[in-house]
Amino acid sequence: MNHDIIIRSGTVVDGTGSPSRRADVGIRDDRITEIVELDEGGLDGSAHREIDAEGRLVTPGFVDIHTHLDAQLAWDPIGTSSCWHGVTSVVMGNCGVTFAPCRPDDRATLAEMMESVEDIPRDAILDGLPWDWETYGEYYASIDRMAKGPNTGGLVGHSALRTYVMGERGLDEAPASDDDVAAMAALVDEAMAAGALGVSTSRTFLHRVPDGRPVPGTHAAPDELLAFADVLARHGAGVFEGAMRLGERDNDRFDATRSEVALMGEISRRSGRPVSFGLTQTDRRPGLFEAVIEFVRSENSDGAHVRPQTTARGVGILFGLESRTPFDRAPAWKQLRTAGNGRKLQMLRDATFRQTLISDADVHGTGVDLEQLFVLPPGEARYDCDPSTSLAAIASERGVSPAAAFIELLLETDGNLVANLPFLNQDLAAVEAMLDDPLVTLGLADAGAHVGQIMDASQPTFLLSYWIRERRRWRVEEAVRRLTSDTADLFGIRDRGRLVEGAFADVNVIDMEALHLPHPEYVHDFPGGAGRYVQRSQGYDYTLVNGAVFMERGEHTGALAGRLLRSN
Repeated sequence: MNHDIIIRSGTVVDGTGSPSRRADVGIRDDRITEIVELDEGGLDGSAHREIDAEGRLVTPGFVDIHTHLDAQLAWDPIGTSSCWHGVTSVVMGNCGVTFAPCRPDDRATLAEMMESVEDIPRDAILDGLPWDWETYGEYYASIDRMAKGPNTGGLVGHSALRTYVMGERGLDEAPASDDDVAAMAALVDEAMAAGALGVSTSRTFLHRVPDGRPVPGTHAAPDELLAFADVLARHGAGVFEGAMRLGERDNDRFDATRSEVALMGEISRRSGRPVSFGLTQTDRRPGLFEAVIEFVRSENSDGAHVRPQTTARGVGILFGLESRTPFDRAPAWKQLRTAGNGRKLQMLRDATFRQTLISDADVHGTGVDLEQLFVLPPGEARYDCDPSTSLAAIASERGVSPAAAFIELLLETDGNLVANLPFLNQDLAAVEAMLDDPLVTLGLADAGAHVGQIMDASQPTFLLSYWIRERRRWRVEEAVRRLTSDTADLFGIRDRGRLVEGAFADVNVIDMEALHLPHPEYVHDFPGGAGRYVQRSQGYDYTLVNGAVFMERGEHTGALAGRLLRSN
């Protein structure tokens, strides 16, 4: 056989932004060996397996640079929900919260910090991870040994560094000592030598440990961050990623935010490496994202390489019968929420209890803006925030209270109602403006994080189905480039993100017309039975990782060919 796999007659969108072309793709072992256009006769020879891609897009596997799958991959090696959305490479360790370096006595501290910041259950972390490391290098070796579906790389997190070096002092506002900084820099050096993709930090006051204090590193002085930049400079590798302080404790001119962006510019120039950070629109601070982009442009014009990353849609809290409802502050609704699995729908079908729920909601109200709580239509997860689909609008149309409308919808869907409350990137026009800017990368999908609240790992499917197929806002070639080579190049992930001869054979075969997002589902499949949202898709015929068919029409084939991503 000339090849292990030939993908025949597909429309190849190679991830570079170049025009698509109809071609055959040949794969041997873990590499793409030949790509021959059909008007040149296609590929000669045969293969152990041939995949008919007639009428399909053939793209590189998607590269997700902002995940928190740090714990989940230990018990869920295929990385749900990312695996259902064409993702073949993931970056963990974002926002400064990681599990290494870590002394045995600090395991619970780091697990509790991850739960507090990223809503990943502490007990699932402690029970699910092997914890067979202390240094970051040992941690990376553990990830390397782990059977995994996606290719996986990580950043070394500032909070873990401070905890390891400073212990409880790492939470203080007082600056770290020179010896502390030197010790942390040495740990970053060890992590980079082991192949870490860079270093991450959190400076936002929104990220807190369980007792309410900001996470370690929030108050770090610039010299501490610049010491990490010096390490990246010596290695000539890695990215600096941050959850930065944007619009917080700031004035109307965003002077504090300008200083924060200037610090990122200095880190980038000092290290000679890219800086990546999350950026979203928020109704609470009009004009913020536009100002940040202009500040970044100014820094980049002075030699920095700073790039914001944003989402393809609003970041929203999900509401439903199994997770939370808008009325949970009322006693009867609290009783409903704590009912055992399988009993909630039965309770709703009791007319007397329904009336109690409605009356309680009328008395206690809700802390949710019901005009911004959008009900996803049956069978389809639309995130375009149509005002007519808000719970307030539906209740008005039906002539009942919002609580009564919510109950009616739950009963009509047999308890499968899902409603979405965007709290970041609420304005899709703002999302469109950010995605229209070549400075902005796609990220912030947060796969593995906030598992009981949000489900944004499905963003690639939303980008392709909504922005490209439905809205025709950008060329499909540009959308695929943003999902593949743009993110891979930014994080130094070599030989991935492009369908070119010699690259690793991470490939998607996609039926664009069939691409579809069903509702998120609430399941109890984490260690200890902890609940979380998952979201599947339709339209991905095949996803290959390193030449092995990983997913086939939404089902895992059993292949776990993912590899560790290294910066060296």
